[in-house]
Amino acid sequence: MHQIRVLVVDDSAVSRKLLGDLFASDPEIVLAGTAGNGNQALERIRELRPDLVTLDVEMPGMDGLQALVEIRKIYWKLPVIMFSSLTERGAAVTLEALTRGASDYVTKPSHRDPPEGAIERVREDLIRKIKSLCPVPSPQPRPAPAPAASSIRPPSRIDIVAIGTSTGGPNALGAFIPLLPPDFPVPVVIVQHMPPLFTRLLAERLNMLSPLEVKEGKQGQRLQRGQIWIAPGDHHMTVTRKGTEFVLGLNDSPPENSCRPAVDVLFRSVAQSYGPNVLAVVLTGMGSDGTRGASDIHGAGGQVIVQDEASSVVWGMPGSVVAANLADRIYPLGGIGAELVRRVSIRRSLAMAAMAAHP
Repeated sequence: MHQIRVLVVDDSAVSRKLLGDLFASDPEIVLAGTAGNGNQALERIRELRPDLVTLDVEMPGMDGLQALVEIRKIYWKLPVIMFSSLTERGAAVTLEALTRGASDYVTKPSHRDPPEGAIERVREDLIRKIKSLCPVPSPQPRPAPAPAASSIRPPSRIDIVAIGTSTGGPNALGAFIPLLPPDFPVPVVIVQHMPPLFTRLLAERLNMLSPLEVKEGKQGQRLQRGQIWIAPGDHHMTVTRKGTEFVLGLNDSPPENSCRPAVDVLFRSVAQSYGPNVLAVVLTGMGSDGTRGASDIHGAGGQVIVQDEASSVVWGMPGSVVAANLADRIYPLGGIGAELVRRVSIRRSLAMAAMAAHP
């Protein structure tokens, strides 16, 4: 049996033992070794050649962020999961780590949570992410997608861009959201799988980088051109049409695909509200959240594009859309920003020209 060898880096002996015990519960994962700080981590990586590293954020000497930077100088493909506290500082440092090359993160158990439930949450979250980042090679080739029927449809005006992402999403969003011009003519709505504190900090970070205004979604907020709204953690975000206006809605309905916010919820709502005038983008992320919503958008006549496998941290979400033959096109991360601008501007121009020709 193939086993995933994990190096645990944490200055807390309690945390090292906790993770070792969690790995022992799964036959596909084995503890390759431990380290108590960043300097030791670099030595142990050279010695042990692990498949993946879990990295504590706050450690004496070389902390997790500094260690990550050094790891990425040498081992740029080695998956690294940050193990951080659910605090303002922990969330801020974790977001910084994600932008510097961390593959994903898991939050430590909180003293406010019931001990057994908190540990089980960490176990499920961490093991799922380890297996997603270190998949067992499959001898079966991925089936090639059939050409999407929508690729030959007459162009529709694009009135909204809806984006869904998970693992690797903060880095992906940071790569192309700042490229959108200040006169971007439509609103952008985003679901990024993250807890509440993290989504607020992500919105603040992107707002500093982007010429467009980026905020967490608010109940009843009217959508306007050039605004970017990120679904707040632990709330589904929807778009509803009210007369000639479109407004955001938030709710705490049950999770879908084990997620809240869920991409499917947002995509389904924009398909219902905007019909064919939607451009959906599915970025890097594990699982299949977004596929059913992409089907709704596709069925309504909207457009669906996805990030390619080579530039994705995990090709679960975009790969699922491709496997379902719902992707109109596949693009590397570096081309998505320009493609959004091109599609929105061209399709709006074509649609306006058609309306002028048939008043």
